[in-house]
This record gives sequence, structure tokens and C-alpha cells, in this order.
Amino acid sequence: MQFPTAILEKIKLPRVILSIRPSSRSESAISSLMKEAYEMGAWSFDLPSVQHLHAFRELKHLTEDETLTGLSHLEAEEGVAFLGKPLHRFESKMVATIRKNLISSPVPRDVLPPSSSSDVFTQKEIDRIAFDPVRFDKALSLLNPEDSPFLMVGERYGDWLLALGRIDLLKEMIGRVREKGFIPIFSGQWATFSLPKAKSLDVAACAVPINKRRGLFDLTQACNLIKRFDRPVISINPLEDGKLLGELQEAFSFLFEELKIYLAVVKIDAETEVKKVFEAAQKFSSLIPPRKA
Repeated sequence: MQFPTAILEKIKLPRVILSIRPSSRSESAISSLMKEAYEMGAWSFDLPSVQHLHAFRELKHLTEDETLTGLSHLEAEEGVAFLGKPLHRFESKMVATIRKNLISSPVPRDVLPPSSSSDVFTQKEIDRIAFDPVRFDKALSLLNPEDSPFLMVGERYGDWLLALGRIDLLKEMIGRVREKGFIPIFSGQWATFSLPKAKSLDVAACAVPINKRRGLFDLTQACNLIKRFDRPVISINPLEDGKLLGELQEAFSFLFEELKIYLAVVKIDAETEVKKVFEAAQKFSSLIPPRKA
């Protein structure tokens, strides 16, 4: 079986990339399901953790298949510090700042968790948040562009830095990623907020959670934005952790035909799900290179 494909910076990728998430998160369980998916024809895998990376490298070693492609992740927090300390030590203060000054509407916990602090950053303190090249390079050194030519940079701290007006820090990290031989993809959690702000970043694509049931704080606004967006967009977890597996055809039609999404990163926790995703994905065409907004 074959997935339809798309091209990002002259590299071919399947339009559906599998994110192997078995109920047992052990490396052996990840490795076993990844091998089963590979035997069915999968050749590109999401690598969100060290366990996934190890399983992928084992598969590549066993098969000697140079076409195997990974999609690694790097949280933006790895590259920033405040007063010489990792920014995650000030997470509660950062969340309180964003909640107080920038976001009035309710947001999911995975985007902005509750804050235990009433203390907020002043503008002078926000200006003193700095790029931490030593820690960032150390995190990068664990990855290899031969395993994963593409690197997702951002995650929730990517959104938060954008919310604080520090896109300059993301630009430094993305520049560093390119220097090390990776092709960066910006990864955010909030489409209607992060996509417009991330547009100026030197990345191959922007990746955000998109599915028909999640409002993205305003589903209509998000859909209109994505349709007009002049950069490739990747949908993260479009099946809501398997909740939409029974509606695969409709979900993929919404993504690939209505929104013109480039790629979808789909979470899979069993061999039967791989087969369902393969069968549904084959009904959609490969992507002809980018349309202009």
C-alpha cells in the first residue's frame, strides 16, 4: 500500500505521517508497532520522544532502508533562559503573564496550563529573556538530520514566546537548526494565534492541531486562516487520539480537500488502526506544489 505524497523543500514525504503511540509507552511496544507499520508500507514516522527515536534508529539499522524518514521535535524552551536559568523554572510566572495581559478567552490546558503564581513578568523582564545557545546545542546534539531531516521546533513554548512578543528568540533557534543541517518546521498549539505570528519564520511549514471537532478557539476563523495561508500547513493529531477513526474518510476530506493541508501527523496505537489509515489515505491524491494565497 502507498500513501499519497507531498514535497517540502525538495524532500518527498507521505501526506500522512504515523505517530506511533501504543497503550504501553515502552520502547519495545513502540518498536514493535513501528516495525509492523513499516512492513505494511509506512516509511515516515513522527519521533516525539527519545523512545521513538531509539525505535526508529533500530528499525533503520535492521532494514538498512535509507528512505526511512523521521520527524523529530524540539521544545523551544530548550533554547531560552531568564537570568541565566532555564525558562521552565519560571513557567508559572510566564503563564500568569500571558493569562493576565494577552489572552482573555478560555484555553485548553495543553496550550496554557493553570498558573499558581500571581506574579507576572514586567516588560523589562520579558526583554531580558535570552537565547541559550549552549543548552540548545546540547539538545540538538541528540538528534541527527540523517534520521530526521525535518525538525519540529516550538511546541507550547513556541506559542508562549510569540505571546510575549519574542519571535526573535524563535528566529535564532531556527537559524541554528538550519546551520546544523535540519529543515525546521514551526510547531504550535493554537492555530488562530500562532499561524499569523509565525508567518515570518524561515521554516518549511507550520504545524498545528487541526481536526473538525476541535474549535481551535474559533473553528470558522481557523479554517479561513488556513485556506488563505501562503505557507504549507501540517495538521497535528487530526483524529483526536483515535476518537475520529470511524470517520477517517470525512476527516481526511476535511483536511486535504477543504483546507488544503499538506501533511497530517496521525496518532496510531494498534496495527488495525494503521490499516484503516492506509486505506483511507490512498483515496486522496498526492500534492501538486504550493498554491499562492
